[in-house]
Amino acid sequence: MRERITAQQLEAVYDDTIVALYRYASRRCGGNRPLAEDITQEVWLRAVKHWRRAGIPETPLAWLTAVARNLIVSHLRRRDPLSLADAPVADILAAVENDAFSESAAVASAVTRALDRMPAREAQLIEAFHYERCRISQIAADKGLTERAVEGRLRRARERLRRELELTLNAEGGYA
Repeated sequence: MRERITAQQLEAVYDDTIVALYRYASRRCGGNRPLAEDITQEVWLRAVKHWRRAGIPETPLAWLTAVARNLIVSHLRRRDPLSLADAPVADILAAVENDAFSESAAVASAVTRALDRMPAREAQLIEAFHYERCRISQIAADKGLTERAVEGRLRRARERLRRELELTLNAEGGYA
C-alpha cells in the first residue's frame, strides 16, 4: 500500500511547479489568460486526485505539463477549425518567421497543433528558443552541443514547423 501523501507534500510540489505550469499553459494557449488559468486549475485538480491514489511522480512538473498538453489539445480539437479568413496560411507562416507565435489565438492554436505533430526534440527546441526566450548559448550548454549545432537544429526545426503548419492548416481549413 502506498504511503499517504500529506498536505505539506502537495503544497511543496505546488509551490515548486505552479509558475512553470502556468507559463507552459499560457504559452500553449496563445496568451488566452482565462483558458490558461482554467487549464492550470484543472491540471492541479487531476494531480491531487491521481497522486492521492498513485503517489507523487518522480518528476511532478513533467506529469503536470503532460496533462496540461493533453487538456489543451482536447480543447483545441473541440473548437471550430481555423477558417481562411481567420488565419491565412501566409499570416501564420509570417508569424512563425517573426517569432510572433502567440500574437493571436488562431496563430497559437495552429502552432500548438503543428508542434504536437513534430518530434518532441524539435518541438522542445522551438519552445525553448521562441516561447521561453532561451539564448542559443544557454540551449547549447543545456544540451551539451555547440552553438552552431543548435543553430542548425533550430533552422531545421523551424522548417519542419513550417511544413507541419501547412499540413495542419490544409487539413483543417481546406486550403489549396
